[in-house]
Formats: sequence, C-alpha cells, structure tokens
Amino acid sequence: MKKSTTVAAAIITVLSWQCSKVDQSLSLKESVEQNAARINTAFNKIADSKGYQLLSVTEDGTKTDGIDGFRDSIDLELIAGIYDFKPGTDKPRNLYFPLRLFKKTDDNDKLIVNMPEKLAYHPRYLHFCDRADSVLTNNFTINATDYHFYFNLWGNSDYKLVADFTLDKEDVGSLDIYSIWKSATAGMQSKNFTFPEGYTVVKSIETGDTAKIIFALAHDDETLLKETLMLTGEGFKRSEKQYILSIGNVDIKRTTGIDSIQVYLDGVLQKKAGAKIVDNEDYNSSICNKRDILLTYDDGTTANLSNLISPAMGTLKDLSKSLGEMYFSKHIVDYIAFSIYYNNH
Repeated sequence: MKKSTTVAAAIITVLSWQCSKVDQSLSLKESVEQNAARINTAFNKIADSKGYQLLSVTEDGTKTDGIDGFRDSIDLELIAGIYDFKPGTDKPRNLYFPLRLFKKTDDNDKLIVNMPEKLAYHPRYLHFCDRADSVLTNNFTINATDYHFYFNLWGNSDYKLVADFTLDKEDVGSLDIYSIWKSATAGMQSKNFTFPEGYTVVKSIETGDTAKIIFALAHDDETLLKETLMLTGEGFKRSEKQYILSIGNVDIKRTTGIDSIQVYLDGVLQKKAGAKIVDNEDYNSSICNKRDILLTYDDGTTANLSNLISPAMGTLKDLSKSLGEMYFSKHIVDYIAFSIYYNNH
C-alpha cells in the first residue's frame, strides 16, 4: 500500500486559513454578530447551489454489496480515459457492476466521465439503469485528476479522489478526499468540497492515542467557522481533552485542567466574557448535532450560538453528515470506476 502525507497537508491547509477579516475595532458582541451573519450568508448561498445537491446524494436504492465488498486495488492509469454514458446490451459479468454503461471515446491521463444529470443526482437510476436513459443528454461531467483505491486482506485501505464537476458546462464544485486506515479504528481522513463561489467545507479525522476531529467553513483562505475536538481514550471511555470553536476572529476554548471556558477576540483573552457549553439531551461534542454555546458578553448580556446562526443550522448539519458519509464519491465515482475496471481487467 502506498503511503502519503496528503491528509497531513490538507489539515495544515485548514490550520493555515486566516481568521475572519472583521474590523478589529469592534467589540466582542459586535464581532460575534457580524461573524454569525457571514456564516448565515455563506450557508444560505451554499444551500442554493448544485454542489450542495451533489453532496446531499444518498445511497437510497443503490447497490452497496459490490462496493462494500471490494477487495482489489485500482490506480487512475488503469481506468483513465474519456467515457460517455452509453449502455450496452450484453449481459453483465458482475451482478453489481453492469457491463458497458460507459463507452470509452478517447484516451486521456485523467478519468473524464460524461453522463446525464439524472444519473448523477439520483444514483438509483445509475445502479438500476434503464436502457431508455441512453437517449438522455450527457450534460454532467466528472473530471478526476487523481484517483486510487488500495485494499489488502488485513483490512488496510488507502483512498484518494480529486475531481471537479460541471453541469451544462457550468462549474458545480470540486472534491478532494484522502483516507488511510491501518485498521477499523486507526487511521486518518480528510474530505473537502469547494463551491464555485469560493466557499470550502472541510471535515477531517485523525485517530490514535488522541483523536482529532475538525469541521470547517472558509471563504477563499479566510476562516468563517471551525470546530476542533480532541479526544483521549477508546470507545465509550473516550473523554474530551480540548474543544475549540472559532467563529471568525472569536475563539471559544475548553481544555482539560482549566476551570473556565476561555473566550478570545483576535487572540486576546476576554477576561469579562464567558461561555457555557450545552450538550442537549445526551452527550454530543459538535454544534453540527446537539451541542450549543451560551455566550456571555462583556456587558453581561447573553446569546445562544444556535440562535445566532439559526438560518444556517440545517445546512450546517446536512453538510457535516454528507461530508462524513460522502455517498456521492462511493455510489457515483467509485461505482463508475469499479465498473470500468472490472469490464476492462
């Protein structure tokens, strides 16, 4: 299995994003409110995009056994070329990977797949293909510049996908995924999607003695929102070592061994401000699920983060879930890649 530092590089990129460019003359309360407004604007724009619809693809009605049971290795060079959706009439060799759904039309060092929009946004139509769909226009394109899937008998895997997508020749967004697992519980992964408007969402996980989980939103190289969680221990014995929530230029930190939750504005500790972390119903360590933050400003007034970014909460939760599951890469890109590989090798 090949080794790579791609995940580490991706995480370094997240950490190197600049803080939100908010007027430093603003108070803590004004900064939080302005940053929250920018987060709401960002997620509202994302929610209206074709890229968001792509990330929201689910596995409903798809064939999963063939993909989940895949125990082979694929390099980009083994499947590279330009392919058009054009289902054949031969009987499939493999129950889960139909024969000749795509016809190779030219050589290329990338994997370029032209297909109908219907099949990209609704995987069940691809997995249970109706030959009549061949009359549909191939108006959706996958352009993968990097791809590999390595798997061995010991359950170790190494996966990489870098691709951009267009619909009717308009940019939909770009996806970069890397994961490497030495076992079911030891490994790392990084997934990010960049929208045409310049917004990028990232979710990364590192495991080991200390697990580190990051969810972030940026505009170009500017951080709008970033949640970082560090855990120690294993299974149900895991405990939170550190939690950091960055809302633009405001950082809220809780660390083991420190009695209070600290609030920073532009890196300066706010001695008159405070925060309380609330886990609703049961323990959950992310604002993408049941965690909330109660902020107390210098003037004694309070505000819940969930109220400040309430317009964005639905999209925020959906994106965190979608990035974690990444059904599109599995049920569209991988399904096509495996199908091409099985039919040609």
